[in-house]
Amino acid sequence: MSETTPTKRFAMPREIRIIVSIGVLVFVVEYLVVPQFASARSSLHLLTSLNPLVVALAVAFEMGAIYSYVELTRTVLYPYAPSRFNTLRVNLAGLAISHVIPGGTAPAGALSYRIFNELGVPKETNAFGLATQGSGSAVVLNILFWCALVVSIPLRGFNPAYGFAALAGVFLLLTFFGTIFLLTRGQRHADAWLRVIAARIPALDPDRVSSLLDKVAGRIATLINHRRTLWWAFTWAGLNWLLDATCLWVFLWAFGNLVSPIDLLVAYGLANVLAAIPLTPAGLGVVEGVLIPTLVGFGVPQDRAILAVLAYRLVNFWIPIPVGGAAYASLQWRRSRPPTPPAGIEPAPDA
Repeated sequence: MSETTPTKRFAMPREIRIIVSIGVLVFVVEYLVVPQFASARSSLHLLTSLNPLVVALAVAFEMGAIYSYVELTRTVLYPYAPSRFNTLRVNLAGLAISHVIPGGTAPAGALSYRIFNELGVPKETNAFGLATQGSGSAVVLNILFWCALVVSIPLRGFNPAYGFAALAGVFLLLTFFGTIFLLTRGQRHADAWLRVIAARIPALDPDRVSSLLDKVAGRIATLINHRRTLWWAFTWAGLNWLLDATCLWVFLWAFGNLVSPIDLLVAYGLANVLAAIPLTPAGLGVVEGVLIPTLVGFGVPQDRAILAVLAYRLVNFWIPIPVGGAAYASLQWRRSRPPTPPAGIEPAPDA
């Protein structure tokens, strides 16, 4: 009898993935970002007139957005949340990774998962909390975007890009709330369904899958039963997006353009919803390529829109990379330090 050879999934070689990612990045920068610079060169003199206090205010709002994300992380890891300082360092390290790797959300999540485990967060709480943090934050962004669209479309008209982003949001919300309903109200049916699937996959143990489902459902029930915790999670997620959007609004103001909060949220929400497509690191080029023409459509002069968006992205995208690198280095130094002996016990002498 001839033995059947198991089929292997096709995996794109790492070098090819790197080449494709760099190619996509170059394409986006070349065709979406660089052409915008030519019309802004004549307005570079406006940089010298920027009020340092206004720039500091924009940076403060961005710092507030990062702090809100720290509090969101600690909320979804309740009741095992690490200290704010440790959570801040983990978030900054993950932010740096997501800003330099296309589709960097996955490796950033893996890094956060590993470090939070080392900080004493149980694995089930850790995995569920980080998944809830990412998906819940995206849900809040889409809700803000939809609310802005409901007000803006009757006043400003409809743009085809709005429909694409709104449909993506519908799919996300249906997936998010459908999963919660399945794991809470339909847990028995989900358990039977997953057991059948796991039994057909040699690498999976149906009992372990069922146990994991019970633990995830238990975490969901914990958050739902603690309404105050759930409320704070959505509040911190909303503040994270709103404070980040306010940073952009302040830079537009600094260059002499006051934009309606509704128009700002439409442009900001559209850019960030489309940036979720993992083509470039953290939507590099996509955010700029969507924000600038959308703001121009709302009446901001193109040269000033470009300068404001580039200044915002400097604070929002580029500065967190070295800061996150330093945060990661401090976490690594913490791991490499020898444990401090208890008081009254002398360390053993070297042999």
